Amino acid sequence: MNSLNDRNRIGVALLVLCDKFVEPQHASKIMEHFYFIKGVSSSMIYIIGALELTVLVGFVAGFAKKWTYGLVLLFHAVSTLSSYKQYLHPLVAPNILFFAAWPMLGACFALYYLRDLDTLWTVHRRRV
Repeated sequence: MNSLNDRNRIGVALLVLCDKFVEPQHASKIMEHFYFIKGVSSSMIYIIGALELTVLVGFVAGFAKKWTYGLVLLFHAVSTLSSYKQYLHPLVAPNILFFAAWPMLGACFALYYLRDLDTLWTVHRRRV
């Protein structure tokens, strides 16, 4: 992927989300391994995926920033913190890759904290 224009970046981000739709068993295994939630059905994975996709589309569009930016921060924080076992053994492959989540968590916090200043290509309410 040599071109990093917005269309390619959004496509890649949405493709990663498609894992919940294409292979819900994989998402169920991740929930069991990292979140200690067993027996999540494929239909529930589809519902979770659809909700996450809705939040992320709103996030990308800058819609309802307090909620969408906050939920993205929450989702990423839970995901980052639930991987605590991987941080205890960083030199075991592929655990070192989990450390990339920390700067991303900082970026999610910065976006949430500065959400009122994020105005480029976002959905705005009309002021009357």
